[in-house]
Amino acid sequence: MRPKLKRKLFETTPEQETAFLVAVDYKSAPKGQTEEYLDELEFLAETAGAKTLRKFTQKLDHPHSRTYVGEGKLEDIRLYAEEEKPSMVIFDDELSPSQIRNLEKTLNTKILDRSHLILDIFASRAQTAQAKTQVELAQMQYLLPRLTRMWTHLSKQQGGIGMKGPGETQIETDRRIILDKISLLKERLRDIDKQSVTRRSNRDDKIRVALVGYTNVGKSTIMNVLSKSEVLAENKLFATLDSTVRKVVLENIPFLLSDTVGFIRKLPHQLIECFKSTLDEVREADLLLHVVDISHPRFEEHIRVVKETLKDIKADDKPVIMIFNKIDLYELPDQDAGLFNEEIVLSEEESLAQLKKTWMARENSPVIFISAQKKNNIEELRDKITRTVESLYAFKAMENK
Repeated sequence: MRPKLKRKLFETTPEQETAFLVAVDYKSAPKGQTEEYLDELEFLAETAGAKTLRKFTQKLDHPHSRTYVGEGKLEDIRLYAEEEKPSMVIFDDELSPSQIRNLEKTLNTKILDRSHLILDIFASRAQTAQAKTQVELAQMQYLLPRLTRMWTHLSKQQGGIGMKGPGETQIETDRRIILDKISLLKERLRDIDKQSVTRRSNRDDKIRVALVGYTNVGKSTIMNVLSKSEVLAENKLFATLDSTVRKVVLENIPFLLSDTVGFIRKLPHQLIECFKSTLDEVREADLLLHVVDISHPRFEEHIRVVKETLKDIKADDKPVIMIFNKIDLYELPDQDAGLFNEEIVLSEEESLAQLKKTWMARENSPVIFISAQKKNNIEELRDKITRTVESLYAFKAMENK
């Protein structure tokens, strides 16, 4: 019987933990971008259940190949870690196996990168068998190239010439187990995909509308407003993982509305690959409702990330309605506010009129400004969707003639 070996594999737990956050401030990055990225990383950590103690940045052309940050900055982090004892240090980029190993050795605490953190969040939020299988597959694919760091305690026990040390043998055993598990999960997902395709084929006579957007922009709230349903809507990242489909009827015109997983910058490629069946709701939709949190300071970048993701999954050729949400929280910048100053409080109608004069209203796609939470301008949204769905039905009828 093989002796039980102590594994150095760190995972987050649902309990309250503490974290340091680390990011490279790329010299080519726009001013303020790194701080914004760290704020998002903090929100991710909070969603996973960790409280952020400190944030560290270092201005570099590119991450250090061995330790992500330079030796001086790493020593600063180590000294603070010795004093404050965070339960983890989270890095804003994906780390290589050797970087993780070097960082764990220096900082003597668990090391997570952005991809690992997102996978942890997905794992904690997966509810259905499909989502759980997709997340588990993504975790296995993420873990496979990082097996070497789990058996570093065996690296000193080298075999002779032509022989394999016990560490190498164990790594090969684990690799085989994980590869078998990946094959099993892929087979399970293929079966789930077949069932999903069958379900979607039964809805072919209905126009399909999909809500897309950056995570935490209010898609689920809009879903609830339009469908009068009770889809989970939280002020947390990735509150929705599974696609939720509801039949909606506006002015006697029926269509199917789906709420999908939110996009985010640097979304691990394993998740995009594994969530294929969920993203099929987007790929097979007749109309996309691209929801944007207009109150977010970098909503323009969020728009870019969503458009790039839609292009990646080959869903960028569909009709789109841009929905700028949370207008009740938006403050007009000076260049858009015109003659209005801080002492003048605009009414809802005046604010909406001003928004319609901004560059956002001149997007190539139809544009609507709303507050789903306050139900501001919802009737205009309903009317725009109704007219668009109506025209799509007419187009489909012409195609079928």
